[in-house]
Amino acid sequence: MSDCRRIATSATVSAAAILALLVGTACAGAQTPAPATPGFDGARAHEHIRQLVAIGPRVAGTPGAGKARDYVTAQLKALGLTVEEQPFEARTPAGPTKMVNLRVTLQGPSAGSGQGRLIIAGHYDTKLFREFTFVGANDGGSSAAFLIEIARVLKGRKNALPIEILFLDGEEAVVDWNTGNDNTYGSRYYVEAARQAGTLPQIRALVLVDMIGDRDLRISRESNSTAWLTDIIWGAARTLNRREFLGRETPIEDDHLRFLEAGVPAVDIIDLDYPAWHTAGDTLDKVSAASLQAVGDVLLAALPEIEKRLVKP
Repeated sequence: MSDCRRIATSATVSAAAILALLVGTACAGAQTPAPATPGFDGARAHEHIRQLVAIGPRVAGTPGAGKARDYVTAQLKALGLTVEEQPFEARTPAGPTKMVNLRVTLQGPSAGSGQGRLIIAGHYDTKLFREFTFVGANDGGSSAAFLIEIARVLKGRKNALPIEILFLDGEEAVVDWNTGNDNTYGSRYYVEAARQAGTLPQIRALVLVDMIGDRDLRISRESNSTAWLTDIIWGAARTLNRREFLGRETPIEDDHLRFLEAGVPAVDIIDLDYPAWHTAGDTLDKVSAASLQAVGDVLLAALPEIEKRLVKP
């Protein structure tokens, strides 16, 4: 590293002036490196899970969900980001329920570039259980926490196209996932609203994260997901020697299906091999900063290749 500190001597004024000129010339030729994009911090993300779990259940349409939104919004605003609410009323087996998606858009090329946007999404609600208290540290907590942290990392990055961070409400079934359309309310509404607004083609791809905090993280390739997106992410995992990303495949129903049905390339990063799933045991001690770190590192490593695929030449 160049050292351009001024050197004090007891030499004559003329000699000191010459020395100062020489040192100044050397310093002028030195280039200050551009600030590096901050790395993903699993410990920060884990702290966000802790704060969300402390709220308690965060079921869509309840005060708990409202408190979770307040927390997410406060964290994003502290980053200098503008949070947009997308409120809607969902028809559920329990009756009409007010829900709210949250989103922020991170910088990309100048407006009018026609590049569309990449969405990184997850859900922040938890499932309703009346027989026990469900705080959803992993299922609902890990995805929301991850999105807050990835927003911090990407907000200062020079993104190749705008990146939207999307917090979906109402992913969980109100009664039974397999009964009618009792699931993925937030993503259904989001896609339909984009379709009606004529902006659906602007969504170039979706990366969905869900249940990524498991201490024993084992993420299978989700077989419904778009192959090229999955290949890029799993390729990045191999390069980083992240063995949490497995070679086996399994089909999983999640928010990404709503985007796939609309023709949007999408991938689901999810570990459904989680013993505490939808039990009272989905608590803070079941998740780890290391698992969040693994997913953050892999997604950031994959992002340039994803952007390369999406950005028009």
